[in-house]
Amino acid sequence: MNAGRFIAVARKECLHVWRDLRALGVGIVLPMILLMLFGYALTLDVDDVPLALLDLSGTPESRELTARFDGSPYFSLSTVCRDYGEVEKAIDSRKAVVALIIPADFALNLRSGRTAAVQLIADGSDPNTAQIAVNYAEAIVMGLDREITMKRVLRSGGSAARQPLDLRQRIRFNESMESRMFIVPGLIAVIMMIIAALLTSLTIAREWETGTMEQLISTPVRGTELVLGKLVPYFAIGFVDMGLSVLAGRFLFDVPLRGSVIYLLIFSTVFLCCALGLGILISTLARRQLLASQVAFVVTFLPAFLLSGFMFDTVNMPPVLQAISHIVPAKYFVSLLRNLYLKGAGPSVLAWDALPLLLFTALIFFAAIRAFRKEMPV
Repeated sequence: MNAGRFIAVARKECLHVWRDLRALGVGIVLPMILLMLFGYALTLDVDDVPLALLDLSGTPESRELTARFDGSPYFSLSTVCRDYGEVEKAIDSRKAVVALIIPADFALNLRSGRTAAVQLIADGSDPNTAQIAVNYAEAIVMGLDREITMKRVLRSGGSAARQPLDLRQRIRFNESMESRMFIVPGLIAVIMMIIAALLTSLTIAREWETGTMEQLISTPVRGTELVLGKLVPYFAIGFVDMGLSVLAGRFLFDVPLRGSVIYLLIFSTVFLCCALGLGILISTLARRQLLASQVAFVVTFLPAFLLSGFMFDTVNMPPVLQAISHIVPAKYFVSLLRNLYLKGAGPSVLAWDALPLLLFTALIFFAAIRAFRKEMPV
């Protein structure tokens, strides 16, 4: 490879990008907009679930249970019902996701030492929210149940109330169990994949459409020099985007980087080269900007969003989709970022994802260089 020809191609592409404010806007502003939108909009946390209440007991005991639900950060008392008909209307109209029904004999059963039943109705049209809300409700009821049990034992003459089991939980890597700690690192990978491939998917296709490819074909520039030279400005833009994304994750979403910054720089470089090379390959094969951009969007967005493990664990997918997910480069970068951000993992853990990513980068670059031909289409 001739350094002079490589620098000439890189300089030409840098000037084109610098003069095209739209490309700069897409390359720098759009990733930040996507990070803000997805970072704040996407969440797996369930808070302030609308709650409908039907208290047929109206006693201090039922009010104690109601207060525990209303005082919890997971529920928000939105509707107080007078009968079962109003409960059904609240659930049907989505004014409430769950309904708590306290029967008339609730306090009587508690005072007499019998089991007091409580009914919980959940709207299953959103099964994820419904299941989480039911788990929250069970935890609240079980907490009150333990207190009542201890009081009964003490009243019966027991000196102490011992629980048969003592489960002590310890959550590692994401102690607060906040979904943004899980989403933001994966979101960085998905956005970088989409933007990098979209930017470079237009480079060679643009040369064909504007007629300047004929001039490049007549020069001594080789395919390797052309491909690498065209990647230079977009690599710089991608690295700026990566830096801004990391800063936004730290200071806007409060997601700390627990791993090595050096490892982050190395793996980000490899992944950017992979995504940029994929865009060049698409641009070389498509030769039309509209077609190239459409193909790049389909090839990057759908696999990166659905098959990378960003939102859905691939282990729970059908075997066919699990097999396909292994050829999605974003899958490995998402795993690398989460291991770096959440676990602060070292080389022995990171290598399992770094090696496949390096392999994909080499294969994509090889395919992009081989696909470029210095000849006019027939």
